[in-house]
Amino acid sequence: MAETYDVWLSRFQEYRNHMASYIWANDLTVRDALHVRKGTRTAEWNKCRKPRDYDQNVASALPYHEALSKTRYKALAYSGNHDAMVSYLATLKWIRHLNLTVDDDLRPWMVNDEVAGFTKRYKRDEFHLTFATIKGAGHTAPECKPVECLAMVHRWFSSSPL
Repeated sequence: MAETYDVWLSRFQEYRNHMASYIWANDLTVRDALHVRKGTRTAEWNKCRKPRDYDQNVASALPYHEALSKTRYKALAYSGNHDAMVSYLATLKWIRHLNLTVDDDLRPWMVNDEVAGFTKRYKRDEFHLTFATIKGAGHTAPECKPVECLAMVHRWFSSSPL
């Protein structure tokens, strides 16, 4: 799985990560795969240029997490351990407020025989929450550590342990 990502991204190594979506969306093979009709747009695709005005503010997301924890879903919460905006400690704090039972205690998880971060699993009835840190990642963990994040998500979706 990681090899596929590496092959695709290697085509654009001369560009910075923030340019990847622009390059991807303008790639003719991608447009064909997405069935974008020829002539739909004559100009290149660009990210939104206008600033968005926010007219609402959410004081806390905890009520949403509490509601989710009463379902039969499984959830994944992850944080880069170098995230200066939302510390992994803050993520652990809201998880503690959910009063879940620890299902699998804190342990390292690996990618290519290297520690990729730490993980801990929680549960309540039929709800399962996996928490993971991504070692060396900042706020946009998939941008900082794409191979590790892809492995994490792939394992989580396939119900494999991290």
